[in-house]
Amino acid sequence: MFIGEYNHTIDTKGRLNVPSKFREALGDHFIVTKGLDNCLFVYPINEWSILENKLKQLPMTNRDARAFVRFFFSGATECELDNQGRIRIPSNLRDHAFLEKEAVVIGVGTRLEIWSQQQWTDYNSDENLSYDDIAVKMQELGI
Repeated sequence: MFIGEYNHTIDTKGRLNVPSKFREALGDHFIVTKGLDNCLFVYPINEWSILENKLKQLPMTNRDARAFVRFFFSGATECELDNQGRIRIPSNLRDHAFLEKEAVVIGVGTRLEIWSQQQWTDYNSDENLSYDDIAVKMQELGI
């Protein structure tokens, strides 16, 4: 399980150091793709396979389903760690997540998310998040 929040920098070649705590669970190869909320999602291969199978079952006749599948698959790329524990994030994915220099890597259970420091700060702002509202919505979901 991926948990925690780690601040890192992206070098001029688009490489990001993956926190050592996450490296073993990611495995030799993993998938990085466009995420929701202007971040990137990082999936170990086994978790990607689960998501891939669910997406394949969506009806092609449904416009929203097609758009969602395109969104995830078009941005997906297989990555591996270099000898220093870094990944190279392709420019199209860096653009999607507004990644320039400062990045935040967070664990979200079955995946990692990579955020630009500014996007993460904005997302967590008091104006954006109401923890009381979130708590009510979680209760509605049975949590």
